[in-house]
Amino acid sequence: MMLPATFFAQPFAHRALHYATMAENSIEAIKAAVAAGYGIELDIQPSRGGTPMVFHDYDLSRLTGERGPIAQRTAAELADIALTGGGGTIPTLAQVLDEVAGRVPLLIEIKDQDGALGPSVGPLEIAVCDALNGYKGDVALMSFNPHSVAACQAFAPHIPRGITTCPYPAKDWPTVPEPTRAALREIPDFDRVDACFISHQQDDLGSPHVAALKARGVPVLCWTIRTPEMEAKARKIADNITFEGYRA
Repeated sequence: MMLPATFFAQPFAHRALHYATMAENSIEAIKAAVAAGYGIELDIQPSRGGTPMVFHDYDLSRLTGERGPIAQRTAAELADIALTGGGGTIPTLAQVLDEVAGRVPLLIEIKDQDGALGPSVGPLEIAVCDALNGYKGDVALMSFNPHSVAACQAFAPHIPRGITTCPYPAKDWPTVPEPTRAALREIPDFDRVDACFISHQQDDLGSPHVAALKARGVPVLCWTIRTPEMEAKARKIADNITFEGYRA
């Protein structure tokens, strides 16, 4: 299993091609990324009922005028919630797939639902894989939670999958025990979950664990690049980038 060649042909717009007047992960940002020819990185959270929604946060408050967990609202309710940054309401994965229709590659991150990057996963991964059944475009799945990646291996073994990785500082991962964070820094699950790439935090690309995978020929993607200077530095190691805030 390998990433398609399209994953190296153009950079990936982080949460689609969003601006001050066009919210991240919105349908309008998706349209803008497609029109510009960029790949699209997007995030998945579940609705109440398990529908995969294209939305980054666990809570609605940063990106909408509502409060509370996205997982406590039905897909129908979420469809009526406007994104405060503009660009429409909260889309489902199915809506995004219909809009993209294979024109650019999709890098889909399934957000951890266990809370501690542990084994309580499955329903969201099944729903995502079901939504992708029959999709004709190039797509890959990834997650910070290796158990989520393993679930994708079980439910859709034909879809390329990778692990989203970083140094796991305590301030960014307060619900994850230190022994788990220490273990994950070494990217120990890569072979177990039959991953074919990683997407690593850009300012930690010098990690020896990244270097070890790179030496094996493993593609290294990175997140999130915000300036041309950051891009030039990252591309010395990374095979492709995820960017926002400028045109890569």
